[in-house]
Amino acid sequence: MGTTFGDIINFAIEKEKEAAELYTKLVEMVQKPNAKTMFKELATEEVKHRKFFEGLREDQVPDLPLRKVTDLMISNYLVDIELQPDMEYQDILILAMKREESAVNLYKDMASKVAEPKMNKLLQFMSQEEAKHKLRLETEYDKNVLKED
Repeated sequence: MGTTFGDIINFAIEKEKEAAELYTKLVEMVQKPNAKTMFKELATEEVKHRKFFEGLREDQVPDLPLRKVTDLMISNYLVDIELQPDMEYQDILILAMKREESAVNLYKDMASKVAEPKMNKLLQFMSQEEAKHKLRLETEYDKNVLKED
């Protein structure tokens, strides 16, 4: 991946497409209605991110708000899992959490390599957006996997 505006945007668009496709698959794999809703919403948010990037012009990068997002750090202690057709709900959540953890780290890493202030802030903002997804998934995992008896 290059570090020009176009390179970064094209790379981000591809990552957002991949994420939306994954969440769409996960909707079909889960049984719980609230899980289906959560994955549909995450897919929709990833599509919004992709469309945002697709409409972005280098001379029109908006000033985006940056806020600290709580990190439960649950996924930090779990092993990556590959998508399988017969996954249990716990494994589906782990897969999704690890994917978001990777996205957070990817955007942070990209931001650290970009000197242009608006582009740097845009990448930090996208890291923040993915951190929100990670938090949502980790909260679901905490409530429905770690708390089960």
